[in-house]
Amino acid sequence: MNEFSILCRILGSLFNRQPQDPLLVPLFNLLQSGKLQQQWPLEQDELLTRLQQNSNPQQLAQDYQALFAADGSVSPYGSQWPNGPEEAAVRAFLHSRGMPLSDAPADHFGVLLLAASWLEDQSQEDEVQAQITLFDDYLLPWCGAFLGKVEAHATSAFYRTLAAISREAIQAMRDELAEMDDTDPA
Repeated sequence: MNEFSILCRILGSLFNRQPQDPLLVPLFNLLQSGKLQQQWPLEQDELLTRLQQNSNPQQLAQDYQALFAADGSVSPYGSQWPNGPEEAAVRAFLHSRGMPLSDAPADHFGVLLLAASWLEDQSQEDEVQAQITLFDDYLLPWCGAFLGKVEAHATSAFYRTLAAISREAIQAMRDELAEMDDTDPA
């Protein structure tokens, strides 16, 4: 698994799962001990330190619910945003790439980042183009508005910081994809 995949998996998991989810315990342990920062591939030390200082899962549970629950202040589903993708279109795209999907909506912000990790890990011949399509068609048109609203509505420094980290990481990953794309004229 490379740095791109790891970034997408970590960020996607933090948005896709409630902070007290048992599957996130190892990730929060790494974060709280400062070991995640040692392995982080981007220059985001200040943001990661702020994330670490505010990373108590039990304290974050209420903020997560207030933000992302069905009646939360910020919908994590692209289909609920202007310029966001229809869930059926995301599902069809991911299905066409061979990604196994559950019945959960495929247009969730966290799921899209996890899908980017999955596409990277599959290493098919046209993986870069598939990732570019995922970013350009299904994630970037709405993620800026989504992350801005997370920053505005979060009561915890954790989710405000996670939004800032995600914004920078998504842009860095998209820039990396542009560099890797042989068909990119730039």
